[in-house]
Amino acid sequence: MTMITNTTKTEMVLLEVNSQGVATVTLNNPDKHNAFDDKIIEALTVIFTDIAAREDIKLMVLASTGKSFSAGADLAWMKRMANYSLDDNLKDATALANMLKALNFLPQPTIAKIQGAAFGGAVGLASCCDIVIAASKASFCLSEVKLGLIPATIGPYVVNAIGLKAARRYFITAERFFADKAQQIGLVDEVVALEKLNAEVDKMVSTLLLNGPQAIRAAKKLALDVAFQPFSDTLLQDTSERIAHLRVSTEGQEGLTAFFDKRSPAWQITKDS
Repeated sequence: MTMITNTTKTEMVLLEVNSQGVATVTLNNPDKHNAFDDKIIEALTVIFTDIAAREDIKLMVLASTGKSFSAGADLAWMKRMANYSLDDNLKDATALANMLKALNFLPQPTIAKIQGAAFGGAVGLASCCDIVIAASKASFCLSEVKLGLIPATIGPYVVNAIGLKAARRYFITAERFFADKAQQIGLVDEVVALEKLNAEVDKMVSTLLLNGPQAIRAAKKLALDVAFQPFSDTLLQDTSERIAHLRVSTEGQEGLTAFFDKRSPAWQITKDS
C-alpha cells in the first residue's frame, strides 16, 4: 500500500501527499454537495500555494467526497454576498480569482476527478486543471445567468478550455450537459463508468510518474507561455534556449543516458515503493 507521508485537514478541504509525491486535494463537504464559500476558497488558495512551492510534490489530483464534485458557490455565502457593498463584493470576487489563478498556474500537472455534478465555479476548477477525468453520469452547468449573474472570474479559464463558440452558448443558456458533451467540447479528457473512475485516475497518475518531474513542469510552462504567441524570432530563440538548458540539466542527462543504456531513468518508481 502506498504510504501517506503528509496529511493536512482544514475542515472542508483535505490534503494528502503520498510517498510518490502525489498530492490529493479533496473537497470534503458532501452534505452541501461540496459547495464552496470564502473560507474554503481561502483554504484552497493556501493549499495550492503550498503545493506550488514544494519540490517533493510531482503532481496533484483534485477530488471531492460524496455524490457531487461541487455545486459551486455555497447558498449561505451567496446570501451574504447579496448584502455586501460593491467594495466587499470586489474583494470577495478577487479572492476567488486568485484561487483559480493559483490552480491554473500550478507548476505541477493537475488532474480533476469528477464523479458527479460540477456547477458554476466547479466548472472553473475543472477548466484550470491540465487533465479532467469524469464519470459518465457527471453533469456540468454554468448556471450563473439563472441568478442574474455571469461566470466572470472563471470565464477566462472556461473559454480557454472549451473555446469561444461553446462558451458563448453555455454562458448564456445555463444548460445542464453531461460528460459526453463535456468531452466533445474539450472540458473533459476521459469519460469512464463511475466504478472505473478511481482506476482511470490511478492509470493517469502512473503515466505521469514515468516522466521526468522537472521536464513535466517545464513542458506545462511551455504550453502556457507559447499559447497564442506569434511565431517571432524572439519566440524561436526562447524555445531553443529552453530545450538547450534541459539537455544539459541533470534530469535531461539522466533521461538521455537511460534511454541509450536501455534502462529506466532514476526518477521512475514503482507504485508500491
